[in-house]
Order: sequence, then structure tokens, then C-alpha cells
Amino acid sequence: MLLVVLLVSLIAVAVLARLGSVADETARARTAADAAALAGVAEGRPAARRLAEANGGVLVEFREEEAMVEVVVRVGAAAARARAEAIVEWGP
Repeated sequence: MLLVVLLVSLIAVAVLARLGSVADETARARTAADAAALAGVAEGRPAARRLAEANGGVLVEFREEEAMVEVVVRVGAAAARARAEAIVEWGP
């Protein structure tokens, strides 16, 4: 009986560790994608790639339309999409 409890406990710990890892990768992918999108809209694709890599990610997709940039960044098994738009307001 003790062996069964120990085995179930080990499986539960392994599952929780994997879920924690996935959650961490997802959060890191979102952060890297946000940074890459902002850098991309300000300075273009090379800047987006640098920021994705600086945040532990890989720039998978980069799309630019006028003043809007959309990126997909992968960190480990997780991928995140982010969009940034350059808005210029002319004031008095």
C-alpha cells in the first residue's frame, strides 16, 4: 500500500512540475512577444529578433502593415502572438 501511495505521489509531482514548466514558458513567450512587437514597430525586424532573443525566445513570424507589427515568438514549447501599433499624434 505504501508503494502505491509513493508511486501516485511521484506521478503527481511530475505532472505538477511539467505544468509549472509550461506555465513559465507561456509567460516568458508572452513577455518576449510583447517586447519584440514594440521593438519591431519602432525599429523593424532586426530589432524585433534581438528583443525576442534577449528574452529567451525565437522570432517565428514577423508581419508589418503600415504602422502595425505583429509577431509570433516561441519559448520552449510555448508560442505567443503580440501586436504593436505606432500612433503619432500631432498636437498644437
